[in-house]
Amino acid sequence: MSDSGRRPAGLRERKKAATRKAIAETALRLFLAHGYERVGIRQIAEAADVSVSTLFNYFPGGKEALVFDDETDNEAALIAAVTDRPPGRTITEALRIHLTGFATKPSGPGSRFAEFQAFVQRTPALREYGRTMWLRHEEALARAIAAESGLPADDLTCAALARFALEAVALARSRPDPAMAFTKAWELLDRGWAAITA
Repeated sequence: MSDSGRRPAGLRERKKAATRKAIAETALRLFLAHGYERVGIRQIAEAADVSVSTLFNYFPGGKEALVFDDETDNEAALIAAVTDRPPGRTITEALRIHLTGFATKPSGPGSRFAEFQAFVQRTPALREYGRTMWLRHEEALARAIAAESGLPADDLTCAALARFALEAVALARSRPDPAMAFTKAWELLDRGWAAITA
């Protein structure tokens, strides 16, 4: 295929990504302004200037999927944090560095992240959906940890580390001081993993 034959596909993909981002940002703006329960799919579609069917083409998971649009890339990044870590960096250290941002993004006055986290925490359906979406990465992360540790893919210790690492983020997000909560949880994880694998 010629270069000219490839350009339209690239442009089409960029337009699709831009449309997806615009829909998700519109939904979040409406949710924050009016409350999650008070905003419907049709209202989001109208505000984003797309049809309802187009919205569902991009977000077949419905309203919850609109809130957690960035989840699709998280699994690959989690695995890369373990498998692509620099020489000498332990698995728990690599995960701590990677996950700190998820748990403790800046939350000062005017922070969009702080506003988003408060919104999720006060909306039970979103809080549970977010936790479910986050924990679905557990098996893939456990396999990566096992492979890097020279252990069987179904090793229970690796599964436990994966589960507790992901749970540490959820725990931190639910506390008034996420940074302190994450640090405390990670101290426990790091010491436990070091003791078991010594």
